[in-house]
Amino acid sequence: MVEEGETEGLPKEVSPSLEKHALLNAVRHDGKAEVGAVVSKIMGEFSEARSKASLVAKAAQETVKRINSLSLAAQQKLLEEKYPGAGETRAKEGRVGLPELPGAEKGAVVLRLPPEPSGFMHIGHAMAGMINYTYRETYSGQLWLRFEDTNPKKVEKRYYESFREGYRWLGIDWDKEKNVSSDLDLIYEYGKKLIGSADSYVCACPIDKVKKLRFDGEVCEHRGQSVEKNRSLWDDMLSRKFKEGEWVVRLKGDMSSLDYSLRDPNIFRIIDQEHPVTGGKYSVWPTYDFEVVVEDQICGVTHILRSSEFHSALQDRVRNLLSFRTVHTVQFSRFNFKGTPVQKRLLRPLVEKGLVRGWDDPRMPTIEGVRRRGITSDAIKQFTLQVGYTKSEHEFDWSLLFAVNRKLLDPVTKRLFYVPSPVELRIAGARPKKVAIPFHPDKELGSREIEVGESVYVPVADVSALKLGQTLRLMDLYNLKLTSKADEFAEADYIGDELIREIPKVQWATRDNVKIEVLEPGQLYNDDGTINKNSMKRSRGVVEAAFIGLSMGEMVQFPRYGFCRVDSSETCILAHK
Repeated sequence: MVEEGETEGLPKEVSPSLEKHALLNAVRHDGKAEVGAVVSKIMGEFSEARSKASLVAKAAQETVKRINSLSLAAQQKLLEEKYPGAGETRAKEGRVGLPELPGAEKGAVVLRLPPEPSGFMHIGHAMAGMINYTYRETYSGQLWLRFEDTNPKKVEKRYYESFREGYRWLGIDWDKEKNVSSDLDLIYEYGKKLIGSADSYVCACPIDKVKKLRFDGEVCEHRGQSVEKNRSLWDDMLSRKFKEGEWVVRLKGDMSSLDYSLRDPNIFRIIDQEHPVTGGKYSVWPTYDFEVVVEDQICGVTHILRSSEFHSALQDRVRNLLSFRTVHTVQFSRFNFKGTPVQKRLLRPLVEKGLVRGWDDPRMPTIEGVRRRGITSDAIKQFTLQVGYTKSEHEFDWSLLFAVNRKLLDPVTKRLFYVPSPVELRIAGARPKKVAIPFHPDKELGSREIEVGESVYVPVADVSALKLGQTLRLMDLYNLKLTSKADEFAEADYIGDELIREIPKVQWATRDNVKIEVLEPGQLYNDDGTINKNSMKRSRGVVEAAFIGLSMGEMVQFPRYGFCRVDSSETCILAHK
């Protein structure tokens, strides 16, 4: 509910619009709406509000503060209840492939893959990487792999390799590679330049004070320091005379801007921690919004393709102050999947609390997890190029990706019979026989021979569903009529080999089988935003002996069950039906 006083002095229609846009922005950005984004929406929607900018800003601040105090689940619920359909994306909107790259010239396009090695690579990184790589190929350009590793508190060596291995698995190669941490001395020079031009200053205000001043649109006492004073403090920072948290370098922005990222943001800070690449060589580290602009200039980047949560206005200001060339920027929404967040702040607790078995758990959206589940790199590539990208927020259902994966796997995957929760079926009237069954009904993938005796194992669910006297067919074998069934076994009469189409088809296994467990991954989060504690189900059963001949990591289709990946000699993971 819009609270009284939030929109005093503004048209009454502004009230629900403010709340709606604050909710939309919050849901799209992990529960934290930004005032500037909400104000922009109101200004564009209500022309009469443009002459009352200060009132709009105040109302937006109050509304955003209230909305941000809610949990993400509560925000989603309120959005759905009060503004149904507001967050939906039209099916046709933008998602039809990759459009032409603005301002692109063949042979002159330079792009970058800019991961922060603070976590494992996930499917969102993969899809964004595939878009960059496809444009590189289309325009015969160059592609950087550039690790944005300027926060030593977050980066770890294993995360660097996660991205390298992930991109290689996807078939993405790059022309040049670097770590931003190796360019710090050069980045310092640009920081020094802004101090010399009086466009930045060194500040010692406590964090709480800075937040209040930003909210109130007021400057701090350090902003008026002389260039000489700032240069001296900068040198003291570099020579380690100050401790972490004591001094920062802030860019002179616009303290009245509706975009809070422009209200004198930090561009350098002291972090007293060893870095996995540079060790203890540096203690002053640039913020992302500063270093990324400098690095794009150094690398000769012509086009930036990125998700829409970045501070474009701030980066453009830094670029202008340093007289850097213009870069074409294409922004798109994050690649979100239903029930499976890609944000580290939501995934990390699952690992730390033991709710998943590590970052490569097949329920996880990490490349390690997705790959272990059995999703192919070609499926991710084809899916990305099919859906393209859009600025509007969108949440994919996993079934869309599974459909692409299924189409790729179907012609190249062996079939084997898997019997979950097996029960013995004793057969009367059938002679023991040896049967050769192809691994695929249409493709030349070889075959296996199975010796069938007087009984087989079939799924207990199938036996329970059959009525006495009902006819069934053991797949690729023969027909039976059920004569009796009990808790531990059932009995049937052999009634012929000829295929009868309109009867139940049942998979089976002989006594020569392998006991396995199949993991069945599900959504990590429920629709209401709570953790799904039943996201992993398990099926135990037997599979025919030919399973022993499969390789670790190989995909196999269990008819009437699904496509699975061999995870060990005793375990498979269900990729999808």
